[in-house]
Amino acid sequence: MPLTRRLTLLACAAILAGCATSPANLSTATVGDYRDTIDLSGKLSVNYQKDGRQESITGNFNWEQRPGAIDVALISPLGQTVATINVTPNSATLVQGGQEPRTANDIDSLTQQALGWPLPVSGLRDWLQGYALDGQGQRFRASPANNSVTTKDGWRLRFVEWQDAASAQPVPRLIQAERAASGDITDLAIRIVILPAA
Repeated sequence: MPLTRRLTLLACAAILAGCATSPANLSTATVGDYRDTIDLSGKLSVNYQKDGRQESITGNFNWEQRPGAIDVALISPLGQTVATINVTPNSATLVQGGQEPRTANDIDSLTQQALGWPLPVSGLRDWLQGYALDGQGQRFRASPANNSVTTKDGWRLRFVEWQDAASAQPVPRLIQAERAASGDITDLAIRIVILPAA
């Protein structure tokens, strides 16, 4: 696969890691320990099949979330920033070195532009804090005792490990997400490791 295509896929994987959102989710009020402002970093790996071939992508990310905006820097395994992503209620922009910025009205449209196939996943920013919308559209709060859910848009989530499992509201450390198919991509599996705050 050409390097530019891999970088584009890697950038979109960062979108999956937590900045995919809808305008409604950007204005979500505090629920339990949910925070509208967070800074974190982590590692990401994506595995999928396309055209009968197994593909995989890995990288690191830095994520800054503020009310009304999310900024993600995607970093290669060698420590180079390969893409930045900005999401607001009205637009999503992907910037990669040596290329014109790509902008769309929302993250799903941007993913369609960058990948050439739609990846309709909204609200994934909640995953990093242990939240999701379940199959009935109800707010799900993960815990060590209740760690899996299938989301309204078909993702099977497992919150596998926790930063401090003994705390009253533990924060996820390892999240695994799977989806059978999305466009011409099959067996899509994402592994997100959230690093402890420095």
